[in-house]
Amino acid sequence: MLAAYRDAVARSNAVVANCPDLTRPGARSLRETPPPSMRWILVHMIEETARHTGHADILREQIDGSTGR
Repeated sequence: MLAAYRDAVARSNAVVANCPDLTRPGARSLRETPPPSMRWILVHMIEETARHTGHADILREQIDGSTGR
């Protein structure tokens, strides 16, 4: 699972590195609205990663009983 995550990170980093302007629209399919900017997509991914990391932390706390400070 970690290898797959690291691979996804590497591919994402390559896409961002090849984007000369973060205000450019990102790719979007099957939507009638204009695509969001690459900047919006990056911020959204940070939010989603944080949210899911929090979910994983809650599950870990339920399993081992250990809580953070």
